[in-house]
Amino acid sequence: MARALELKLNHSGFLAVSVNDGQAGLDLLAKEKFSLILLDLMMPKLDGFSVLQSLQANNSQIPVLVVSNLSQEEDEAKVKALGAKAFFIKSDWTLQDVVSKVKEILKIA
Repeated sequence: MARALELKLNHSGFLAVSVNDGQAGLDLLAKEKFSLILLDLMMPKLDGFSVLQSLQANNSQIPVLVVSNLSQEEDEAKVKALGAKAFFIKSDWTLQDVVSKVKEILKIA
């Protein structure tokens, strides 16, 4: 799904980059500037909850949209408590829905 979202966002005019694990994401964030983060919760090396905790500890102001297969209400509450702007269950949303939410959060018409 990460690759599909990357392609859809790039096709929609964004410059999107995907990584395969949470630690790689944090490493990339330390080197480059991003306007928004799309984050899965289930990832190797460092899960999405840990990435959110790290972002919160570093007072990151980058908006985060979580896209996950986890569908428990507790998961959504936890990611929002950790600063996520939105929570999408993969099976309930289309790629275009996610792109529309990205545009909304970045205030792009």
